[in-house]
Amino acid sequence: MNKLGKSSRIVELDGNQLTREDIQMIVKGETVCALSEEAWQRVRKSRSLIEEHIAAGKVIYGVNTGFGKLSDVSVNARDVGLLQLNLLRADAVGVGEPLPENIVRAMMVLRANALAKGFSGIRPQTLQLLIDCINHGVHPVIPCKGSLGASGDLAPLAHMALLLVGEGSAVYQGERMSGAEALARAGLVAVRLEAKEGLALINGTQAMTGVGVIAITEAENLGYAADMAACLTIESLRGITDAFDAELLATRPHRELEQVASRIRTWLAGSRRTTAQGELRVQDAYSLRCIPQVHGASWQAVGYVADKLTIEMNATTDNPIVLPDGRVLSGGQFHGQPIALAMDHLKIAAAEWANISERRIERLVNPQLSGLSPFLAVNPGLECGLMVAQYAAAALVSENKVLAHPASVDSIPSSANQEDHVSMGTIAARQAREIVHNAARVIAIEMICASQAIYLQQAEDDLAPRTKLQLEWVRAIVPPLETDRAISAEIEQLALALLAERIE
Repeated sequence: MNKLGKSSRIVELDGNQLTREDIQMIVKGETVCALSEEAWQRVRKSRSLIEEHIAAGKVIYGVNTGFGKLSDVSVNARDVGLLQLNLLRADAVGVGEPLPENIVRAMMVLRANALAKGFSGIRPQTLQLLIDCINHGVHPVIPCKGSLGASGDLAPLAHMALLLVGEGSAVYQGERMSGAEALARAGLVAVRLEAKEGLALINGTQAMTGVGVIAITEAENLGYAADMAACLTIESLRGITDAFDAELLATRPHRELEQVASRIRTWLAGSRRTTAQGELRVQDAYSLRCIPQVHGASWQAVGYVADKLTIEMNATTDNPIVLPDGRVLSGGQFHGQPIALAMDHLKIAAAEWANISERRIERLVNPQLSGLSPFLAVNPGLECGLMVAQYAAAALVSENKVLAHPASVDSIPSSANQEDHVSMGTIAARQAREIVHNAARVIAIEMICASQAIYLQQAEDDLAPRTKLQLEWVRAIVPPLETDRAISAEIEQLALALLAERIE
């Protein structure tokens, strides 16, 4: 059986030390994962406690009772396995387009890591099959919509779990097929669920967290790109650098504000395009002068989100939870509110990078503000130049403002009002990633406009060494406009490159 993984390193899942870097390596197929021996010991102990309770005839939610509002309905001991299978089938009601493969893989890794903590009562062979699916590249098809983000991400995780029993749909080696066929082609064998296992697989926040883990890495890359785009625009418009003075900024000691300004000072070092206060003008507009304050505030939010995701990646989000002393307690560890609020923070942070970027785009293309050729056209009038590129940026920014409305303030009761407050965290996570991608397109447009402004002024040789390298990188994807041409595909290509690579 061929496994993914080009590295000799194995990421050990122990439920406590998983990092975003580990997830990225597994998601990209650069390494495989396995449980640590200590984790297996905890899993086996947790399972034995569940079996002891069942043998003693104890009533345990979701083990020998119904779910949600049906928790008071007892289930016969002979049907506890069927109960778990029915749970997966009933909860697999996701709709919409399938989640991207990288998010699906992240979800699988996160769920395996949560189960590795040993509080869920799953059987070792069921958990091993989940790990085998990750390592062999067998990916369940998971629709992107349908989770309330409380009682766990039930619908998305049910679609994931159906694969393990040989049901649902999956993708293997680029081909979509039934779950049963995908397992067979990979040389894997489906499991038959026993008590508690279905609930252990689907009660958790791994869909919202999986989306969040991918989105936060893209957002961090976007933040560096926003800082670099601002530098190119400053040089294009001969901006004033006194606003980024370290002693000035130290009077308002937000760490992220100074970090942004430090990057700008470093990247603009050696530029012959920047100006001093009073040389051409006394002050720049806010979209240039306040870059550290605005970008820095977004970086503050990103830091908060990254911290909450790191905690959630190594958390137990199951219900009920099997404690080492033998107690099986029902609680609310599955509730997605901590991640819902974090994702809403990320939405606003990324939207603001785009908002201020669009204002810089306007300054570049508007001849009354830039003193440059209208819309950066070579032959204005005959050509429109980048006029409508600014329209596209404005449309994206406006769409982001709608998406940035916090999902976490909404709640719709479910399960006959038993589950009467939900987080909508998965909606917030999906919206956050959409905003990040929209913002990347806006930043790409700013870089294209700044590149064109530099081209029209023939100012390449006067740029700072670092920004000149960035300009060359941008132009390898989007050459200067010598006349009008369609650049839609180039904007998209540049935006994806900005999300995938970190500018240093």
